Amino acid sequence: MSRFESGGTADAIYRFDVLILSPRRNEMLRIFSFVSEEKILDIIRVENLRHVYKSSSGDKVALDGINFSIAEGEFVAIIGNNGSGKSTLAKHFNALLLPTSGKIFIDGFDTSDEKNLWHVRENVGMVFQNPDSEIVAAIVEDDVAFGLENLGIAPEKIRERVDLALDAVNMSDYKNFSPSKLSGGQKQRIAIAGVIAMQTKIIVFDEPTAMLDPQGRREVLSMVKKLHAQGKTIIYITHFMEEAAQAQRVFLMEGGKIIKNDTPREIFSNVREMKRLGFSVPVAAELAERLRKKNFKLPPKILTADELAEALK
Repeated sequence: MSRFESGGTADAIYRFDVLILSPRRNEMLRIFSFVSEEKILDIIRVENLRHVYKSSSGDKVALDGINFSIAEGEFVAIIGNNGSGKSTLAKHFNALLLPTSGKIFIDGFDTSDEKNLWHVRENVGMVFQNPDSEIVAAIVEDDVAFGLENLGIAPEKIRERVDLALDAVNMSDYKNFSPSKLSGGQKQRIAIAGVIAMQTKIIVFDEPTAMLDPQGRREVLSMVKKLHAQGKTIIYITHFMEEAAQAQRVFLMEGGKIIKNDTPREIFSNVREMKRLGFSVPVAAELAERLRKKNFKLPPKILTADELAEALK
């Protein structure tokens, strides 16, 4: 039975997504009462999500009863020590992993429902930490086109999307290069171009700068901020606190749970608490804390170097 024959609320929403796809989508869905206003506004909704890895040596709980929602167009950073569950959570956003229990909804679609898989993956792009593991073609433009070819996009549309995506990451001049000739930062920009070409609403970055030098990290973070400014929903997993501080909201994970969910300013301004939990903080926040201990009168919750410089004038 095809998606259009199977009936039900999810299928009705799917028909409107595919056949209308207009700026008035949310308004149309509200008029026809297929989904609630809350579900429309929250492009990602997670309810009591639990994931258990099973093995002969015993079960390991990677995610333990997580609940949160993310609005469309939001930029959320996820931080946590190794083994906290960050990457496991990332793989749930596009159904690479499915919940052991609980639910995750992407644009209103339950990821554990097999008939929603196409819609979920159409709307969630992934960029991982090792760009070499994401390269699948011998030529840059062929690599960017790979996902589109798998979707059966018409060749003329593929060419248009690839050119636009390469231009967006400032890599048009390299379209005929071999990826092996590129720097790590350039390779990661090619991976981002592949996601841009897919035109997903949500992009999940799983430690995309972990293997890059400082210049490469700056290039990738600049591209992430540009995509967010264009309206993309960004999920950004990182070990670099300065990068996390660029987000609108930060999730701090520990032991498979989200133990803090707040703005970067609120999370990183509590330097003592972050240190107690085993985390670093942005350099400006830590330096401000040290200066306060030396009786410098500084405003609370300094986060950036510019804010600290202004306070010290």
